[in-house]
Amino acid sequence: MLIRTVLLIVPLIGVAVASGSSDGGWLLVANKGEHTLGMIDPSAGRQVTAIAESGVTGHEVVASPDGKVAFVPIYGNSGVGLPGTDGRTIDVVDLQQRRVVHKIEFDHGVRPHCAVFGPKDGMLYVTTELDKSIAVIDLHTYQIVGNIPTGEAESHMLAISPDGRVGYTANVGPGTVSVLDMEGRKTSTVIKVANHVQRISVSPDGRWIFTSDTEKPRLAVIDGKTNKVDRWIDLPGEGYGSASTPDDKWLLIAMPSANGVAVIDLASLRVVKTINVPAAPQEVLIRPDGQLAYVSCDRSHQVAAISLSDWSVKLIEAGKSADGLAWAQ
Repeated sequence: MLIRTVLLIVPLIGVAVASGSSDGGWLLVANKGEHTLGMIDPSAGRQVTAIAESGVTGHEVVASPDGKVAFVPIYGNSGVGLPGTDGRTIDVVDLQQRRVVHKIEFDHGVRPHCAVFGPKDGMLYVTTELDKSIAVIDLHTYQIVGNIPTGEAESHMLAISPDGRVGYTANVGPGTVSVLDMEGRKTSTVIKVANHVQRISVSPDGRWIFTSDTEKPRLAVIDGKTNKVDRWIDLPGEGYGSASTPDDKWLLIAMPSANGVAVIDLASLRVVKTINVPAAPQEVLIRPDGQLAYVSCDRSHQVAAISLSDWSVKLIEAGKSADGLAWAQ
């Protein structure tokens, strides 16, 4: 696969802001309904800047480990597996300048979607659905240095084990999870889960992998040692994005149809609490300090900030169809 980097200057939408938030970091949100990357000051509880993307549209975002740059894959104007345009670029956003400064361009449409940094090697891994693979990007050159085949169509979301050795993709239409050898850059196995799955996350100890059956209100729990579905967790509604707290105590999972977030005790693997949030929650991000969980709420154009100490909720206004979240330290 060929790739080239293009210098690109895109105007800023909104007001200029200081170089850092008073909370020690920025909450980034992909406002897919208006094709912008929002920067939220979490302590002020408001979106202070929206940066125009170079195309239609970015669903997900990830920040570089140093917090200086964000990467927004431009997916296209369709849903996964549906007709529409095939995105072929990744916006590189300078968070200090608040603008898109580079555009990584594939040589054909791949529908790039979920971007994840390798926890050990520092590479950027991006799902490329139409190629049934993961692109491996070197951040020093913004060049593709390899690809990892998933062996399945619609590899939409990616999660990587804490040691960086194993990757997992949720393959939506096939209803499977591909297990990837990240070092060998190959597919290790494919796990059949359900008729249709969405989103995926890994517990902090690497033991459990979680993905949702989108046709039934249940969460699959895959054993990372056996690469088999170990059990199912019944949910109050169909699940979507999930994330674990750093202390390996809780898993929070968004339930769009229930307008809620289920809290799962990772010791017992049972739902112990449901938290009400605005309509159509999508993605869950746990702040690195473990104090707050952020949940993007598509239809309300808001982000719910959930205190992990008392489960109270505060709402932050974001952009239209808020979806992907990232923390820039």
